[in-house]
Amino acid sequence: MDYVTESSDIGILDLLRKAGPLGVSQLAGAAGVTATAVRQRLTRLMAQELVDRETTRAGRGRPSHRYRLTEKGRRQTGANFADLALALWQEVRGIEDPEVRRGLLQRIAKTMAKMYGTQVTGATTTDRMRAVSRVFAERNVPFEVSMSAAEVDASGESVSLPVLTALACPYPDLAEQDRTICAMERMMLGELVGGPLKLAECRLDGESCCKFVGN
Repeated sequence: MDYVTESSDIGILDLLRKAGPLGVSQLAGAAGVTATAVRQRLTRLMAQELVDRETTRAGRGRPSHRYRLTEKGRRQTGANFADLALALWQEVRGIEDPEVRRGLLQRIAKTMAKMYGTQVTGATTTDRMRAVSRVFAERNVPFEVSMSAAEVDASGESVSLPVLTALACPYPDLAEQDRTICAMERMMLGELVGGPLKLAECRLDGESCCKFVGN
């Protein structure tokens, strides 16, 4: 099931990021809302696996609960690195030697692929594309997997190829400045799905979305 993080929940996430594990009464006091409202928000956030609960017992009294960010929750909060990414990308663009620049892009693509690689498994390219789609959905970057229209290959057989479609650009600010980011994304996705991909359509060319076609 898919969930959408509501704006009221973001405040809870931010409090947990700054202050660490907190109880309901502490969160209610800091957020200026009722304990009931906090519990409702925590229920949503736990369903999204952004927050988990730890229970402590002291003597015979009722156990107390404290809430903390999960690893997934930490990734979603306080991660605005857009300015840093733009600055670093400008340095990449400034490399004049095309071979050196391409080599650096390949290393960046491989490094990024390793970050996601353990979550991307599957026996076929299509299976791995579906896994990629799930991984990026957790980062609010929607992808979908489909099959291309049937084409005739070199042997004369009719074949359809798997297509990974980016419904939103993962790097919109960077892409607006330099389409080289599209080449890096194609390399990275190719590493994840286990084979080279062709960028068949691109938003920067006026298309509605970017489509990466496998073999």
